[in-house]
Amino acid sequence: MNPIAVLITIAAYFTILFIVSYVAGRKADNAGFFTGNRKSSWYVVAFAMIGSSISGVTYVSVPGMVASSSFGYLQMVLGFVVGQLVIAFVLTPLFYRMNLVSIYEYLEERFGMCSYRTGAWFFFVSKMLGASVRLYLVCLTLQLLVFEPFGLPFLLNVAVTVLLVWLYTFRGGVKSLIWTDSLKTFCLVVSVALCIYYIASHLGLSFGGMVGAIADSGMSRIFFFDDVNSKQYFFKQFFAGAFTMIAMTGLDQDMMQRNLSCRNSKDAQKNMITSAISQFFIILLFLMLGVLLYLFADRQGIQVGRSDELFPLVATSRFFPAVVGILFIIGLISSAYSAAGSAMTALTTSFTVDILGTKGRTEAEVVKMRKRVHVGMATLMGITIFIFHLLNSTSVIDAVYILASYTYGPILGMFAFGIFMKQPVRDRYIPLVTLLSPVLCFVLQKNSEAWFNGYQFSYELLILNALFTFIGLCLLIGRMENGKGRMENRIIKM
Repeated sequence: MNPIAVLITIAAYFTILFIVSYVAGRKADNAGFFTGNRKSSWYVVAFAMIGSSISGVTYVSVPGMVASSSFGYLQMVLGFVVGQLVIAFVLTPLFYRMNLVSIYEYLEERFGMCSYRTGAWFFFVSKMLGASVRLYLVCLTLQLLVFEPFGLPFLLNVAVTVLLVWLYTFRGGVKSLIWTDSLKTFCLVVSVALCIYYIASHLGLSFGGMVGAIADSGMSRIFFFDDVNSKQYFFKQFFAGAFTMIAMTGLDQDMMQRNLSCRNSKDAQKNMITSAISQFFIILLFLMLGVLLYLFADRQGIQVGRSDELFPLVATSRFFPAVVGILFIIGLISSAYSAAGSAMTALTTSFTVDILGTKGRTEAEVVKMRKRVHVGMATLMGITIFIFHLLNSTSVIDAVYILASYTYGPILGMFAFGIFMKQPVRDRYIPLVTLLSPVLCFVLQKNSEAWFNGYQFSYELLILNALFTFIGLCLLIGRMENGKGRMENRIIKM
């Protein structure tokens, strides 16, 4: 694809993005940045949340996974729906009752300062690494399509990319993100739907013919009940999906900032139920697109190396009009930059509120501190991306994703204990428990096939991680420390 066309497409998208961000974020104060002043309409947040759950990596990877796992990913997505219901009816009312800015403030109220800081730091490490890796992979695509043809260095690529993310989030925070995520959702849905249309038309398939071709392809199997040792086994995927959604959405400051921007918990619940159902059908579209891409590549004799290369390889090929490549670029850019923007906003919020602290500070002092933190988050993200580039190893990327998934287990375990158990615990020992739980999970994962007759752990490792943390907290039950961790029964009881 012509680099000029890619550049014009990106420039046009960001022009619209900045306009939306400016209009939505003007006159935003700290409350607007952190919680959107809790005035967001639930249906707007629901539409925005569809796109916010899809990153640039998902946009590229999900279509390619049908060759190895068919439609098995939908087993996990069904778990996502159940997880959203738990978030909507268990966590959301609790967070609204406590009027939280950062959801990790709950840990301070329930256990004490050590738990509070532990949860915030686990989130910080996970989100910074995860967001940086996702943006790094997009920078690689931009380097190939735009910067390299013009002879521009990767460092400039990273600087421009992070600067753009910082610019459209520094003013309005969550207040802006709700509307920029809505733009992202629109771009994602339109780009995927039109790509499906163009590819199906090129294959000479009507709608009915397309559905039949997908069903007959051998890549449309959804449910896997035959091998309990397989990572595709239904109950592994389903329960892992439910707990992953609870941990990585309900206990993630990035995702919950949007949900907590609704007027009240009832509106937030409407938003989450609507977005969960919608997400199922959006993922289904991605999987359908994947089958069509493989059918097209097979017919044209296109050699596909890694599965992640399938969508960009076909979309930017000479077989389609330029509009297909443009749609791919718009979908990729909108998903990647929006995810990075929301992560930067959440990191700024969590670091400002949870780690530095805003209690006892004036509005002006918090504004000044928040802006400095925002610059710091952008700088650190840029440095992390460039380090990934210097290491230039996909094994490092895989390790980062594994580490990111491990960090949510202790958070899930702490929240589960806090909500369902009433006893106080020895707060100062909680950091030790949360460090030992991932270590135990790592040992199990490395030895599971030898110890358990070929059993392979998949995403259910998150559940074990949380369980180990929960058991560890049970062992720490004791007298309250300095009055910390005392909560009224109305908060503990759901």
